[in-house]
Amino acid sequence: MSVIVVGLNHRTAPVEVLERVTVPPSQLTKALDALAGSEHLAEAVVLSTCNRIEVYARATRFHAAVQDIVEFLADQSSLVPDDLIEHLYTYHDDAAITHLFGVAGGVDSMIVGEGEILGQVREAWLVAQSHGRAGTLLPRVFRHAVEVGKRSRTETDIGRHAASVASAAVALAGKTLGSLEGRRVLVVGAGEVGEGTAVALAGAGVSEVVVANRTGARAHALARRVDGRAIPIDDVADALVETDVLLCTTSATDVIVERDDIEHVMERRGGRALLIVDVAVPRDVDPGVGQVFGVSLLDIDDLKAFADASLEQRRREVVKVRTIVADALERFQVDRSARQLAPLVSALRGRAEMWRTGELHRFRNRLAGLDADQRAAVEALTEGIVNKLLHDPTVRLKEAAGTGTGELYADALTALFDLPELPERSDSSDP
Repeated sequence: MSVIVVGLNHRTAPVEVLERVTVPPSQLTKALDALAGSEHLAEAVVLSTCNRIEVYARATRFHAAVQDIVEFLADQSSLVPDDLIEHLYTYHDDAAITHLFGVAGGVDSMIVGEGEILGQVREAWLVAQSHGRAGTLLPRVFRHAVEVGKRSRTETDIGRHAASVASAAVALAGKTLGSLEGRRVLVVGAGEVGEGTAVALAGAGVSEVVVANRTGARAHALARRVDGRAIPIDDVADALVETDVLLCTTSATDVIVERDDIEHVMERRGGRALLIVDVAVPRDVDPGVGQVFGVSLLDIDDLKAFADASLEQRRREVVKVRTIVADALERFQVDRSARQLAPLVSALRGRAEMWRTGELHRFRNRLAGLDADQRAAVEALTEGIVNKLLHDPTVRLKEAAGTGTGELYADALTALFDLPELPERSDSSDP
């Protein structure tokens, strides 16, 4: 069975496609249920963030599994597969695992080295596992990926100068206005990105941070943390009259800031300009808002361009992370081969023992006259012959574990001795 990944991200698709395909946290288990209906996907994990949507799977048939995932993503976005496929990438086996390790390590993010992705990778795996979709192979892949993410941030400086999506949004707003000093800022959304945004604003010299969220308790908790104030989500339009910057960060599936609302707000602002930074995917703000006089609207594509301009500080660390990824891939291959080879060797010896005892049984009448010592000698002789015949193949197999040669040896033994196809061994260790 192959490990595959099919997905699209900030490099392969524009925001209008990403927002149609993205799976909000509230819909993740429903998405996993949809994938569970595929006969070609033995396991599945869905990783959906503001700048990527990827399906990792253990495929029973490669091409059929890829098609199943493409159709799932097309259904998710209400696009026909042909319109979606130009934005997709597909990797399998080592390439798929290397890709995931790079994602967890922060080198594939829009903001290279950003810290949120490691938690998102871990959460995607845990949700799939708790929902019964992660099986036995993908948890091991994701466990190694999380380890890569941790090593990347402790053994390199990939995250030292990195901006998160939240802090990059604040920096972009500051660059656009020249400074955020003394500005009133309204943050809509109190989730992970909203929290990071509010915290970054608190250190940017703004005069006030206002937080709005559908869940009032979360808004109040975040507002207290940054010495700001919370308002009900229904009061956003009124608050915008006195706001300099609106930062939208929710995981809502529908637009929450309409063009008509902003037109009415601008009529009440007395000609003062308004900056809106929308980092949500799907977008929180109607794109038509950018056409309203006096409004500057920035979205995830603008954030990407801003991040690209500040990449050079972290670029030299990417090579170090890639080294960690390569090392982790080798460790995973050795681990996987060892898990496969141990039961294979056991099955081979079991088959040999079955033949040995079968032959002794077939000749039982001829051996009936032997005394106990003679019987013991025959047992020892036949066991010794079997052990000597299997010794060198077993040693060669173990020495080649984790390599292509090892897999060839394993396949050859399975075919030559008619051994059963062995499933991946489960792993009961904690995430």
